[in-house]
Amino acid sequence: MTEWHSAFSGHLKPGKSPALLLVDPVAAYVEPQSPLFLDSGQAALERMALLADQFRERGLPVIWTGVRYKPGGSDGGHFFRKVPALEVFVGEGPLGAFPSQLAPRKGEPVFIKQYPSAFFGTELDAWLKERAIDTLYIGGFSTSGCVRASALDTLQYGYIPFVVGDACADRDADLHGQNLRDLEAKYAEVVSAEQVPESLETSFSG
Repeated sequence: MTEWHSAFSGHLKPGKSPALLLVDPVAAYVEPQSPLFLDSGQAALERMALLADQFRERGLPVIWTGVRYKPGGSDGGHFFRKVPALEVFVGEGPLGAFPSQLAPRKGEPVFIKQYPSAFFGTELDAWLKERAIDTLYIGGFSTSGCVRASALDTLQYGYIPFVVGDACADRDADLHGQNLRDLEAKYAEVVSAEQVPESLETSFSG
């Protein structure tokens, strides 16, 4: 093992109280007419739906984020100006809605945000602390954007981040893979959807 690899060889174990965080799994990323459409978005959406069912079956929280802006993006600051495609999230248009195959159920919290991280400007941290959640499994859109920002803040706010790589998608495979590799090196554990049930058992038995 090279010195470089040994410097980034640590691993995180899941805690005792996990939850699933689905970052912006909205129509804008799976509808072909959208400027934010992702070719691999539908496959990731299907894995997110599977994960949501697995967490529900175990009585574990499923947490959602979405994006919405005031007219003109006045609450989006420089981020809104930097990414013109965010215009699709102004008001309550159809591209900001959750698709029928993956939508929150009654009682599942939805945090509406204006910036990349699920934590920034939301009550997510307080919600997690109130319920003593210690681990977040994260899927959503996009890997290099809101998923990455949310995973980093998961770590920085004191929670254990597990990014479910095949339950995320990005503009191209290289960008997706590069960001997963960097997240795994420094900020999070990266697992597949297939590995999640076994990882959850570790929380219950560890």
